[in-house]
Parts: sequence; C-alpha cells; structure tokens
Amino acid sequence: MKGGNLHKLRGNRLSLSLLALLCTTLIVWAWEKTPSLSTFLPPREQFDIFSPVVPARTPVTISENKIETPSAKEDLSAVGRPVNALPNEAGKVVVIPQSDSSMRTSSEKEDKGKGSKNMPVEKKECNYAKGKWVADKRRPLYSGFGCKQWLSQMWACRLMQRTDFAYEGFRWQPQGCDMPEFKGSEFLRRMQHKTIALVGDSLGRQQFQSLMCMVTGGNYSPEALDVGKEYGLVKAPGAIRPDGWAYRFPSTNTTILYYWSASLCELEPLNRSDPATHYAMHLDRPAIFLKQYLHRFDVLVLNTGHHWNRGKFTANRWEMYVGGKPNTDRKIAQIWNARNLTIYSVIKWLDAQLPQHRQLKAFFRTISPRHFVNGDWNTGGSCDNTIPLAGGSEVLQDGSNDTVVEGAVGGTRVKLLDITALSQLRDEGHISKYTNKALAGVHDCLHWCLPGIPDTWNEILYAQL
Repeated sequence: MKGGNLHKLRGNRLSLSLLALLCTTLIVWAWEKTPSLSTFLPPREQFDIFSPVVPARTPVTISENKIETPSAKEDLSAVGRPVNALPNEAGKVVVIPQSDSSMRTSSEKEDKGKGSKNMPVEKKECNYAKGKWVADKRRPLYSGFGCKQWLSQMWACRLMQRTDFAYEGFRWQPQGCDMPEFKGSEFLRRMQHKTIALVGDSLGRQQFQSLMCMVTGGNYSPEALDVGKEYGLVKAPGAIRPDGWAYRFPSTNTTILYYWSASLCELEPLNRSDPATHYAMHLDRPAIFLKQYLHRFDVLVLNTGHHWNRGKFTANRWEMYVGGKPNTDRKIAQIWNARNLTIYSVIKWLDAQLPQHRQLKAFFRTISPRHFVNGDWNTGGSCDNTIPLAGGSEVLQDGSNDTVVEGAVGGTRVKLLDITALSQLRDEGHISKYTNKALAGVHDCLHWCLPGIPDTWNEILYAQL
C-alpha cells in the first residue's frame, strides 16, 4: 500500500508539472497572437528562457564630451549621444538594442540578410575634396594657346616666357568615388535653359574664364552671344572694364556669367556727387547685384577672401557699416572678423532665399591658397618651385582647411565647394615671376596659370551638380 501511494503521489506531481508547462505554453502562445494581452502579462524579458538569442549590450564611454563607441555607424543625436544610449547604474552609458531587432532569432536575421540583397542601398555622398592628384595624359582640357577669346593674357602662361608646363598634366581623383568626365557639349546639354553665375573676386574671375574655356574646348566660338546688358554688365565711362561678363550659347540657351564683387558686401557711395567718394561697406548685407538677379540664376558660386586686408580697404575707400550705421565694435573692426561676419551674413541671407527659388543650387567656394615664400607680393615673396606635387599629392582629411566657410554653410541649403587643401598641394601652378607686367622681383603667387588648377574647381562643381 505504501508503495502504491508513493507511485500515485509521484504521478500526480508529474501530471501537475505537465499541466503547468502546458498552461505556460498556451499563455505565451496566446500572448504572441494577441498583443492586447501584454498589458496583463509581465515583461517579455522574463521569458528569455525560450529565446536562443540573448540581447547584446555594447558599452560606450564618454571622455571630454566626445563619445567613443566600438562602431562608427551608431546613430548620434544632437547632443552627441547614440539615440538608444542610456546610463546604467554605474553612471556609464550603454547602448540598448532596438526592440524590433533585439529578440530576433538567428534564422530571422538570416532570412532578413537574404532579402536585403534586393533592397536599394543608399549611395554615400562623395567628399570631392578628399583624394589625390594623379598624372593624366589627357590633360589639359583645352589649349593655353587657343582660348584667347576668353582667357586673359595675364593668366595665359603658355603665352609667357615660362618653359615648364608639367603642372598641366594632372587631374584630381577623389577617394572612393569618381568624378564624371567633363565634356563641354554634355555640360551645355545638362545646363540647357539655365544660367550659371560666379560672383566674387579675381579668383572667381579665373574660375569663370576657366569654365568658358572648358565649355568651348578652347576653340573660337562666334556663336556665343554677349548678353551682359541684361545684367547691367556694361563698361562705365572712365572704367577699365565692366563689372562682369555674361555670355549665352544659343544652341542650349545656356548663360554663363561673372560679376566682380570682391567682398560680397553691399557697397553704397557716401557722396554720389564726388568721384572720389568713400563707400559704406555693409558687412551684414549682400551685394545689390545678388538681390537684383538671384531669381534668374540656376547655379550660383560665391567666393571672397583676398581683398580683406588694410591695403585693399584703403585703396577701395571702404568703411565698415553694420546695421546701417558705421561700425563701432572693435572686434568687428578686425579685418578677419569683419570678413567672417560677411560670410555668415551672406550665407544666412542666401539660405533664406532658396525656398523661394527652388531651381537654384547655391555654392560657396572656399578660399584659394597663396604660396608666397620669404615675403609677400610687394616685399620680395616668391614661388619658384616648378616640380609638381613636391609637397605631397594627397588630401586625407575629411574637413575643410577653410573652417569659416565650412562652418557658415553647415546646416544650410548652401553647398560647400571645397578646393583649399587640394589647391594647397599645387604651388608650382602659380603664374610666379612670369607675369606680363614684367616687374622686377614681383611674383604672382596668388593667381593660377590657365589651363591649370581652377579647371579642377569647375570639374568638382560639375560633379556636384
């Protein structure tokens, strides 16, 4: 009897265990099929015993406001912390897996991996400023002898006494991506019924002449129409040249123009009746030309930089104004602070205009580097190197050397045309001592020989369009 009772008791316990397991299974199954039951059940993490995958937690350490994670692909929030990062009991930050992926089984992940092969992959935006110079026998893109229609003699080094032209035989190769090959006919086709405007200083004028030579292949193009009058670009009485040029190619109705605005500021004569009047240089207002004709542009490239010095301010009779009044702020009175204020002001104004001009793609080009050695242009400075890439051929950094412009366009619709670091490697490409002015001891280590480095600026512009 005692043995029979013992077996009966064990059988009852086994039945109860099986029943409890069955009930638990049914509850979990019902929970899976009926989400509303989740409000009455404990957190699912307590049932991890049924899951073959344990959620991983990736530690994150914070040091001097900079987050260091094992993966650079984490999604960072505005405060510099992964959006799924929370502090644990010890005060350290840990990354919590997202709920939709943390409980996936290995078979589910495998199935998703198979399906992802058919999913479109988001194309990473190319950093055209990062890369290297490579030799290319197809360079230059036009002849320095033949592009006389557009190219100023003072920049046509083939027409000077210079004898070394190795600097012409290189092209820029971005890292991890390719630039489209520039063809004038293709450029005009893509820019059909569009207007490309370059506004800035003499380096902007070099970029304009370079683009005209590239589009025409350096060939004489009588079909190009001078439409400067449409933009007020006419030579004023007593002026050496007009404030700019504009040409239209009738076959595609493409207009390319340049407007000289060395500072990008609005310049207002203080005494219109006096030919020698000084000018109010409104640091917080864009050039009037931009306000007048912005609606007609489809591509706009701005630049400024090399006229921000006391010599130019004195020669041009510029007086700083802010808020419509003479500037009294000593910090702003410092030339580079004034320049920075203008850059930020112009970009802020332009960004505010872009929603009203949806056709417009706006760029701000970074500063073109100078290469004077042992002095400046008027104190015996020179740039005699003729060996290409003597200082290196690569740009490995991600950010721009022109941190002011880079910072100003950040968070705006205005795009960065970053040419500073790649141009810094090309000191042999300047006009140097072979200037047409033939002034003894004077070197031009600011402007570039054409064909030359500005051609690459336009190739990068073309790629970003």
